[in-house]
Amino acid sequence: MNQPQAPLGALFAAPAITVTRRADGTTLVENPVALEPYARCVGEYLEYWADEAPERLFLAERSPAGLWAGVTYRQALDKVQRIASWLLERGYGPGRPVCVLSDNEVNHGLLMLAAMHVGIPYAGVSPAYSLLSKDHAKLKNLVQRLDPALIYVGGAGKFQAALAAIEGLHHAQVVVADEDALPTEAALHFSDLLEKVDLAAVHRAYAAVTPDTVAKILFTSGSTGYPKGVINTQRMLCASQQAKRQVWPFLTEQPPVLLDWLPWNHTFGGNHNLNLILANGGTFYLDGGKPVPGLFDTTLNNLREVAPTLYLNVPKAFDMLVPALREDADLRRNFFSKLQVIFYAAAALPQHLWDGLIELSIQELGYAVPMVTAWGSTETSPLATDCHFQADRSGVIGVPVPGVSLKLVPSGDKLEVRVKGPNVTPGYFNQPDVTAKAFDDEGFYLIGDAAKFADPARPEAGLVFDGRVSEDFKLMTGTWVSVGNLRVKGIEAMTPVAQDIVVTGHDRNSVGFLIFPNIAACRRLAGLADDAAVADVLAHQAVRDRVSAGLRALHAASQASSTYADRALLMADPSSVDAGEITDKGYINQSAVLKQRAALVDALYADEATGDVIYL
Repeated sequence: MNQPQAPLGALFAAPAITVTRRADGTTLVENPVALEPYARCVGEYLEYWADEAPERLFLAERSPAGLWAGVTYRQALDKVQRIASWLLERGYGPGRPVCVLSDNEVNHGLLMLAAMHVGIPYAGVSPAYSLLSKDHAKLKNLVQRLDPALIYVGGAGKFQAALAAIEGLHHAQVVVADEDALPTEAALHFSDLLEKVDLAAVHRAYAAVTPDTVAKILFTSGSTGYPKGVINTQRMLCASQQAKRQVWPFLTEQPPVLLDWLPWNHTFGGNHNLNLILANGGTFYLDGGKPVPGLFDTTLNNLREVAPTLYLNVPKAFDMLVPALREDADLRRNFFSKLQVIFYAAAALPQHLWDGLIELSIQELGYAVPMVTAWGSTETSPLATDCHFQADRSGVIGVPVPGVSLKLVPSGDKLEVRVKGPNVTPGYFNQPDVTAKAFDDEGFYLIGDAAKFADPARPEAGLVFDGRVSEDFKLMTGTWVSVGNLRVKGIEAMTPVAQDIVVTGHDRNSVGFLIFPNIAACRRLAGLADDAAVADVLAHQAVRDRVSAGLRALHAASQASSTYADRALLMADPSSVDAGEITDKGYINQSAVLKQRAALVDALYADEATGDVIYL
């Protein structure tokens, strides 16, 4: 790269990798640096920082008055011990988890930490299952499977329908925020859990927690059926944070500051981000915004006040952040003022966003802030590889972190990745049959992703994400289509129209796109009002012309029928939570969309052209 760079050596460990090619055709990829000793449990982080930096702000959120309010490390430990004491007094233990239905908030975090502190599992359930679902089917299923001892909801008024839907399906104590009306006579307010403390009982239970104690049950967003409950042990969470500290040693030099919205019921927000702050004595500002129209302004307002040292987010957020940074000098100045690292995960970052962030950081600081990523899943807690160096393009997922072994297994024309290490789950909650199928005969977890070396001659240059093995398909010609790569290229070619793309063409003659549009960007492109009807926006010639131009650009840059689409259809209906088409992080589920919208796929390939289909 020719751009001025930040002094990377002061931030990251040098990438190290060993490659062993075996006679059976598989390849082992490992980090030669040993994983150093790690904490026994997450509670050790809280105990340490409550003693080391008792008055440092740990968790903060906006008060009703709009000011930042929260808890210091000393206050957090005191409240965690009080909540833990209440849980123990009620006889709760490892067999029945504490379940949270609502969004991130300080009380949510304290309850989570309190449960884990004394060996009671925490189970976060996606708020979308309560607030966006029409039938609450997933919520009902998860509550019945979990059989929780306690259910907490903040903002209980919004959850009335959800609580009514699960009434009679559980025997849990319902707890709500202090400002909420009690939904039933038996319900409690959060402050009721804080009234007294039996420290001796808490200390006994805390001392009994081991690395193999179940810390969390986190649910995947499964493409079919109901989500699977992934067991997360204390070992997984603590090994993952120790590996992070070894590859990001700068974390130990000054307390990190993070503004984050990513949901704690997912591994990115709840394990990687929250635990990163806790393990390193940092400050976590809870972002009440998120990257959706109408809510991202809250994020931007927060970023005008909070100067993060780290910015960890999903590509959809960067898609909304980059234009705002270009337009607002004060926002740009504050955002970059203390920023050490930009980190993206959960999906590939389109190249135009990568280039835009580099351009903006050079404009503001005179050098490119390192833009890095990592790779893993809920089952790997989540850190398996880390790109702790400045790659020259998006998509490089780095090298295995200390303690992790990868096995690359030939699968068609790709290399399937399998994972082993102390960060990997022992299995799925109450699903032994699913657990048995999740590992190969050497104990490697079958994650389902593919990867390849960025530079086969230089393994230390890292691995490149090469899509989902299960998502790729063959055209009728027998040619494989790499869905992940083509999706990213399609979004890039159709900027700003395409928010996301689902790739079609299995057993057909050509590739097609189902395009989930960025409606706000399409309105601007078409010169329409902010409240223009979606149907009018998608029918506008300027929008359709932009899609046509993108199809032509892809075709011009392609050398095979598997690397471009010759037709596209704009989706008027947004992706559905109930149908599993989209996750909380805004990631489109390819297989679920294809299943739910099979009629639209058929229309895309109909013999008689329809007016809605846009052709090359």
